[in-house]
Amino acid sequence: MRSSGDGTAVGGPYPLHGGSADPSTKRPVAVHGGGSPSGPEGPAQQPGDPADSARDAIGYRGPTACAAAGITYRQLDYWARTGLVEPSVRAAGGSGTQRLYSFRDVVVLKVVKRFLDTGVSLQNIRTTVQHLRESGFRDLERTTLMSDGATVYECTSPSEVHDLLQGGQGVFGIAVGVVWRDVEAALSQLHGERIDTGETLVGHHPGDELARRRNRAG
Repeated sequence: MRSSGDGTAVGGPYPLHGGSADPSTKRPVAVHGGGSPSGPEGPAQQPGDPADSARDAIGYRGPTACAAAGITYRQLDYWARTGLVEPSVRAAGGSGTQRLYSFRDVVVLKVVKRFLDTGVSLQNIRTTVQHLRESGFRDLERTTLMSDGATVYECTSPSEVHDLLQGGQGVFGIAVGVVWRDVEAALSQLHGERIDTGETLVGHHPGDELARRRNRAG
């Protein structure tokens, strides 16, 4: 778990220099979350996983991202313009150009919405998203984000969640793996767009692109 220098922790509860794991001595400091090979949401996907490649081949326009994340277009636009959650596939670049969001972008949008609903400040959310962005949004599906309302912690294993709860530092948590599956289910009923060709995919599942590739290869 990690933390920023401004008191917003994002990362594991154990100090980088190997400090005590005693909950009474925990503090929000920058720490690499060791984690276990499988977090609370199940096994992590391996680098180069074909399912990841299939997801990365599809983008989602603003209205679709809003519908899947449960936010308004006004929120989406504001967050993009202020750099909170920007579309990683394509930014709005002039007349007629629409933003295009990746699957992970939409997951982060929904995470931001859930944090706002629980009363976490936008400043702390911004710090958390920045941390996730710097890590390349890796392992989102096995991450749990815990908060006491003032501080946000990133946990990558059940033991880290337990330690925070024991130390009284976790009042509520967002299991990103659950958000991941919710977004996946929502997007399966909505339109996507192939990034390479611009082809519209109607009512698809992010894994469908992988199946199509296998069928063509066969």
